[in-house]
Amino acid sequence: MILETKDIKKTYGNRLNRTEVLKGIDMSIEKGEFVSIMGASGSGKTTLLNVLSSIDRVTSGHIIIEGQDITGLKDKKLANFRKNDLGFIFQEYNLLNTLTVKENILLPLSIRNMKKPEVEKQFELVASELGIYDLQDKYPDAISGGQMQRTSAARAFIHQPKIIFADEPTGALDSKAASNLLGKLQTLNELSNSTIMMVTHDATAASYSGRVIFLKDGLVYSTLRRGESSQEDFYKEIMNTQSVLGGVGVES
Repeated sequence: MILETKDIKKTYGNRLNRTEVLKGIDMSIEKGEFVSIMGASGSGKTTLLNVLSSIDRVTSGHIIIEGQDITGLKDKKLANFRKNDLGFIFQEYNLLNTLTVKENILLPLSIRNMKKPEVEKQFELVASELGIYDLQDKYPDAISGGQMQRTSAARAFIHQPKIIFADEPTGALDSKAASNLLGKLQTLNELSNSTIMMVTHDATAASYSGRVIFLKDGLVYSTLRRGESSQEDFYKEIMNTQSVLGGVGVES
């Protein structure tokens, strides 16, 4: 098991005006899993991703990654853990326009004492798999949104992190670019045995993963496993669960 949560809660505000977003989440993720987190707006899925990825801290409970309880780490150790052991793919790409595609991808390796041939080998592997190797000398403003997001994904994978967290990675992409990215993530997940946790509202995106965890009102509502199902059948199962959940509210 690579990640385990024990009764994690997250509350915002003060004693007079408190909002409990996560109300006691228990879950476990195996190494190499590709898991999607879904739920109606306000269910707590983005908050959950933020606390799991150490961007935010829980109010109570425990998050254990590879046997280490990260909820007890001091700020400096937590920042180092995030930098060395986690990868991130955001909806907004978060690329530096003054750096080339290759330079953006290699950023996580800049803090490591790796020899150049090893760096080049890792870059070629990840960039080729994501179909952006030939774009390495271009700058972000000279490539498409889909290519920028694949660059962001390559940056997340390049240092072989323990877990990659993806927050609505297809949100800004058209359906063709989204399918391309998700197919590449699926392949990299299988090739490198990387663990991916993705928050998405999109059933099509979630159908690329092996398991979907649904949240409702700050709690785990249900879980679907793809198993031997085709992607199309899994998509239908996801849609059916979504229709039962329904609901609208404020995203959290």
